[in-house]
Amino acid sequence: MNKGMLKRLLSALMYGVCSFLIVVVNKTVLTSYKFPSFQFVALGQMFATIIVLFIAKHIKVVDYPDFSLDIINKIWPLPLIFVGNLIFGLGGTKRLSLPMFTVLRRFSILFTMIGEKILLGVNPPLTIQMTVYTMILGSIIAALNDLSFDAVGYFFVLTNDIFTAGNGVYVKKKLESKELGKYGLLYYNSFFMLPFAAVFCWFNGDLDKALAYDRWNDAMFIIQFIMSCIMGFILMYSVMICTQFNSALTTTIIGCLKNIFITYLGMIIGGDYVFSLYNFMGLNISIIGSIVYSWVTFTKKDPQKLEQMKPLSSTTV
Repeated sequence: MNKGMLKRLLSALMYGVCSFLIVVVNKTVLTSYKFPSFQFVALGQMFATIIVLFIAKHIKVVDYPDFSLDIINKIWPLPLIFVGNLIFGLGGTKRLSLPMFTVLRRFSILFTMIGEKILLGVNPPLTIQMTVYTMILGSIIAALNDLSFDAVGYFFVLTNDIFTAGNGVYVKKKLESKELGKYGLLYYNSFFMLPFAAVFCWFNGDLDKALAYDRWNDAMFIIQFIMSCIMGFILMYSVMICTQFNSALTTTIIGCLKNIFITYLGMIIGGDYVFSLYNFMGLNISIIGSIVYSWVTFTKKDPQKLEQMKPLSSTTV
């Protein structure tokens, strides 16, 4: 195995593990502990990212550009996409069972494939497209037979899918421009959006709900909440690394592939999954599509197919 392939595999594995862990932790905080504000959790994750990277820069563990007004032009529109992805993702986690949340997240794959075509000029091979359509078919079958249907939850997750696709494509574009680097992207995303997210959280009453929560003196809850905040930073870093060494589409699908474990685990924890035969079949069809995509992506050796997944022109990135 060459060095490039090893980086691709390890970065994908890191993202998959982090993505799996944060969904479980967030589900525990928001559902098991009944924490009233997913927006406050998002604030905690952004704040943790700023603190960790600020300290890391000053002790010279990482490096990124110092603040200047030009940073705003270099990073836009990532902060807006970033906070939308975070808030709608947490909202969907709170309102839907884990199996339905994870299967609906597969629509982000289709949106990412479309976004890569439009913004990066990437043309996935037919085999890749067919696996994506298989995942979507399974998701539709599962959604049509979801006995715990929640319209608001569905809206949150599908909106989260759009933001996820936009985040993946724009991160790839910004990373290849090498203006801010992965640490600069992470730091300034959180830095610019934290004040707006805080005002929004206060305006809709979520800040008051979070501060009035009656389990702030519960040590186990505090540990889970801090874990969620720190895992938010680690997840964002793993997304950058995976997207840097792979494509935005691969990062999106790896995020869905890890849901193989979350889907079945979610039938046990959380207590909000309602079983039906067609829903269960749809979940498994979507999972099979994820497995086949991963196999095709990490075993293909045809240089022509590799070229098809690269941008058509350097001017598009």
